[in-house]
Amino acid sequence: MEISKTEKYTLIKPSENSVINFLENFKNKYANFTEEHLIIDFSDKINTKIEELLLFLDLSVRHKENGTSFVMICNGIDIDEIPEEISVAPTFNEAIDIIEMDAIERDLGF
Repeated sequence: MEISKTEKYTLIKPSENSVINFLENFKNKYANFTEEHLIIDFSDKINTKIEELLLFLDLSVRHKENGTSFVMICNGIDIDEIPEEISVAPTFNEAIDIIEMDAIERDLGF
């Protein structure tokens, strides 16, 4: 797993061969990221399936309850098939936009 941090977010790119292996490694290190806005970048992973993204539902909900953003970058996913509790963006720039919109919503009390 490749981790790069900025003042606004932490970007995590899986280096594992499968989403399930990444998820296990991520869960083991999750305590290090609870106060950070997270972007999980699956854009280099070919054929990430909706079922695999749904494995992150509990983490996404828990993370957002802490007042932080949790966004996954994934190409080729029909956003309409994803529950609204999971934020998915097709590009890095759109993931940044989601983090900024989340911040505005938090400031407005949503």
